[in-house]
Amino acid sequence: MTFTPNARPAADSRIVFAIVSIGVLLSSLDLFIVNVALPDMATDFGGADIAGLSWVLNAYAIVFAALLVPAGRLGDRGSNRTTFLIGLTVFVIGSALCATAWDVGSLVGFRVLQAIGAAMLIPTSLGLVLAATAPQRRPVAVRLWVAFGGLGAALGPVLGGILVEFGWRWVFLVNVPLGIIAVVLGLRLLPNPPGDGGRLPDLFGALLLVGTIGAFILALVKGEDWGWSSGAVLLAFAVAVLLTIAFVVSSARHHSPVVDPALLRAPNFALMAGNSIFFNMAFGAMLLSSVLWAQNVWGWSALRTGLAIAPGPLVVPIVAILAGRLIARIGAGPVIAAGGITFAAGMLWWAQAITLHPDYLGGLLGGMLVSGLGVGLSLPTSFAAGTSGLPPQRFATGSAVLSMARQIGLALGVALFVAVLGTPAGPEATLDAFHRGWYVTAAVAVLAGLIGLAAKMPQPAVRQPDSLAAGSPTDPRQPQVSTTPAPS
Repeated sequence: MTFTPNARPAADSRIVFAIVSIGVLLSSLDLFIVNVALPDMATDFGGADIAGLSWVLNAYAIVFAALLVPAGRLGDRGSNRTTFLIGLTVFVIGSALCATAWDVGSLVGFRVLQAIGAAMLIPTSLGLVLAATAPQRRPVAVRLWVAFGGLGAALGPVLGGILVEFGWRWVFLVNVPLGIIAVVLGLRLLPNPPGDGGRLPDLFGALLLVGTIGAFILALVKGEDWGWSSGAVLLAFAVAVLLTIAFVVSSARHHSPVVDPALLRAPNFALMAGNSIFFNMAFGAMLLSSVLWAQNVWGWSALRTGLAIAPGPLVVPIVAILAGRLIARIGAGPVIAAGGITFAAGMLWWAQAITLHPDYLGGLLGGMLVSGLGVGLSLPTSFAAGTSGLPPQRFATGSAVLSMARQIGLALGVALFVAVLGTPAGPEATLDAFHRGWYVTAAVAVLAGLIGLAAKMPQPAVRQPDSLAAGSPTDPRQPQVSTTPAPS
């Protein structure tokens, strides 16, 4: 969808923002709020193992990631208002069904439904905000929209801990009344800007991506149970490779692919996509490990665990703001690398300081603060570097792909930690397994930093490569805002 400088808002932007921010916050919360509920779910489902429960996290992240770009394109093509309201309705229904789940399999299935709704409402929510906002206020609106998405990461563990005190099902039930209110208000108050009527996005490619990541994660989490050299695990890896090839072919041939190959030729983009995957692998592993350790080994409650985790996310926005001066002095690449190394230092802190005896100040808190410092240095800088070389008509799509890479990384990180952790028998074996997991997590973070070291902040170019501008339905010189990004 294109917004010209003279476009006039058709609705009160404050009301529109208030409505869509509910959906953005709820969908973002559900990426993080469920972690602290996993031990209670395991108990309620008769002692389900972590390998099975990890799909409660990964099913949401994988489907959300794969459908993010196609869903945004569907909104641009038809009606952002309709797509947003359908997505929010599906998300609310999925949340209600999650609260009724009778076993791990049913919960995973309902989480997929939640993710479909989230993928529909996130990108279209920005389109609605922009349609209702005066042109000169749109940059501020975008920053506020992104901030609400990031708020979920900070509030998720704490809010999850509070809700689990009343039962893990409340983690999902809390979405229902808020979502219904937003749907009712949206039907009456949201604007309905016309779509561009373009062609359908590559939905088949999105399914291939889901299958690719799903098969790879299945092999990781079941490797120990089935045997790493067993036929089932080797078949899962083979399926992942074949689906990857099919996805690449589909992206190269389709007119509206999930990942446009032309984006990979933009300055920094491919590097930052790789950095995002690996850094968020480390982040996902860190978050899951801290919850499992605090609740399963130290025996802390979900609320205490959520409060213990909170200082890390709270450090991130402060560091992200201060990092701007550092980037101006030494460049984006060194800052991203420093973020990866600092995050790794937080994991090494845990591997050296955490013991079977509960010690928050000297053990868990120190590593959480250091890793939060690494997140603040790396994630915002990586996102800015990855999008800085894109032409205006590809900024939104490119940012959506980077957000997709983030979700894929989170899912892979959870699977990797589950695979490394295994099924230790006894306290000492458990301590050794977690230490091993934190060493591996640190190595992944360092790898992410090394990938990011090559990033540079290019100066805006007068003319962008034809391969990036090709296919744009409008003159690339005109200011445009598409509606396909997701909060980072």
